[in-house]
Order: sequence, then C-alpha cells, then structure tokens
Amino acid sequence: MESAEKLSITVTPAMARMIREKVEDGSFGSASEVIRAALRAFQREEEEHAERMASIRARVKASLEDKRPAVPLDEAIDRVKSRISQLARDRDDPAPRRRS
Repeated sequence: MESAEKLSITVTPAMARMIREKVEDGSFGSASEVIRAALRAFQREEEEHAERMASIRARVKASLEDKRPAVPLDEAIDRVKSRISQLARDRDDPAPRRRS
C-alpha cells in the first residue's frame, strides 16, 4: 500500500452524516476508508468519462475525414421516408419477400 498523507477536508453535514452511517453500520472501518472508496469510485468515473470522450472524438474525426460525398438533407429525408413506407408495406403484406 502507498504511504498515506494526512489531509483535512470540509464536507457538508449531510456528507458527514453519510460517512458516519457507513462506519456505524459496519460497511467501512473508518471515515478514511469511506473517503478512499469514494475517491476510487470518482477516479473510475473520471477514467470512464475520458475513454468515452476519446471514443466520441475519434468518431467525430473519422466522420470529418470521410471522403464519401455528403447526402443532401432533403435526399436523406426522402430515403428515410421511403424506407419507412417500404417497412410498413412489408408489415401489412403477409407474403414473404426477399430483401434486395
């Protein structure tokens, strides 16, 4: 285990109450253990957030670097409407169809 450094922190009364309750109900052996667990959870959350942001940035970068021609908005909307209509027709028609 790493060497410890003693710090003094100020928390709200509600946080202090929660820390005391966790120690009193036996979940943790001391207030320090509660704080360390909270900090580990915070660290995991920060790492996961950084990974999500890196993934988003990579997808945005790939999208911006995509050399395929852009589809105009009105054409994209027409394609979606056409696909929805086709799906509705397929749903209403009990005869099996091959998808092309």
